[in-house]
Amino acid sequence: MQLTGKVALITGAGSGIGKAAAVLLAKEGAKIGALGRTDDELKAVVSDIQATGGEAMILKADISEPEQMQQAVEQLVNQWGRLDIVFANAGINGVWASLEDLTPQEWDKTIDVNLKGTFLTVKYAVPHLKKQGGTVIVTSSVNGTRMFSNTGATAYACTKAAQVAFTKMVALELAEQKIRVNVICPGAIDTNIDQNTERRELDEIRQPVDYPEGQIPLTDGKSGTSEQVAQLVLFLASDNSSHISGTEIWIDGTQSLLVG
Repeated sequence: MQLTGKVALITGAGSGIGKAAAVLLAKEGAKIGALGRTDDELKAVVSDIQATGGEAMILKADISEPEQMQQAVEQLVNQWGRLDIVFANAGINGVWASLEDLTPQEWDKTIDVNLKGTFLTVKYAVPHLKKQGGTVIVTSSVNGTRMFSNTGATAYACTKAAQVAFTKMVALELAEQKIRVNVICPGAIDTNIDQNTERRELDEIRQPVDYPEGQIPLTDGKSGTSEQVAQLVLFLASDNSSHISGTEIWIDGTQSLLVG
């Protein structure tokens, strides 16, 4: 097992990529702090891990709230005495609408959760990571990094682009403390995030774009899976990526190269 003795904090651990990563990292020996806002989902993930002999605990917090995140990290460290891996994965799609229709409140919510939430997750983890070194993985997206054709996703794309810049800044700042920081950019992945996306009157502003059959060439249009992304997270969390930091990695079956 690659992660024996390590402790991992995973945000958005109740479903999708976060859940898949929690299960896989636990299988590889890590103790998992599963952080989210939904009790039932987190209980299910923790139970699944414990049922297979792993160790996990529930951390309930809103990643955009400083006090809640600070308390969650302290709770995790008090439980297991250390923190080695941070997977800052939680986020929302928010509202996708034209600039004229998007309200300042909707803009702020997306920024608060996706960007401020990433900042707070890493900020409160850093003092503990510094004690022995560690690794941080941030979930960005193809949107805002390679793809700009999802008209109306302006707030979301801006947060995703900013997460890449954040990763590069922090990777250099923390390199001397032996903390590696990388960012993954998934494309179309089978998760439930689209169910929480509000799209308003996008047909009026969307530019027509014609693609060859299938927007994901590597798989003939089939979306990737959360488990495939979890394998990338495991690689970046393990010593197999010991000389990689400040790097963005796209995992999208070449979708973003085609759609752009």
